Amino acid sequence: MALMIAPAKISQIPEILTMTNACRIAMEANGIYQWTTEYPSQKAFEKDIDRNELYVLLEDNAIIGCIVVSLLMDDEYKNVAWLTPNGINYYIHRLAVHPKYQGKGCARRLMDFGENFARENNALSVRLDTFSQNKRNQKFYEQRGYAKLGDIFFPNQSKHPFHCYELVL
Repeated sequence: MALMIAPAKISQIPEILTMTNACRIAMEANGIYQWTTEYPSQKAFEKDIDRNELYVLLEDNAIIGCIVVSLLMDDEYKNVAWLTPNGINYYIHRLAVHPKYQGKGCARRLMDFGENFARENNALSVRLDTFSQNKRNQKFYEQRGYAKLGDIFFPNQSKHPFHCYELVL
């Protein structure tokens, strides 16, 4: 696969939403109700692009994945006992790989990109959250050296918690 990671463009949002919706449907087929028809949203992706934080994984100009690499700490993260002080910390959001391309190293490639971006920008750490019911994602991050910390809640998405993880760089 000839893959490329590039900054997302507003014109790509419909294709990004089609890809993330396919991910939601695939997760639901496995009993994982992590994303909803309202999240991730067009508005969230528009904000990501406005802040130059959304990247897409392309194969022959088709979007097969995405990742948000952000300096912005969401309010939900403020009470987490992070391993590093709040400073230059990057947050990973909305990591997605189209179900047809899962299991081929695409998520690993997107995470390598995000972690390297953080290192190049002198970050202390990379932080993220993943759904407590998504064991595959937890294993993925733990194998990459992320430490599992506290839980946060997004009641509009699920009654189940989301586990916070941090990788000290």
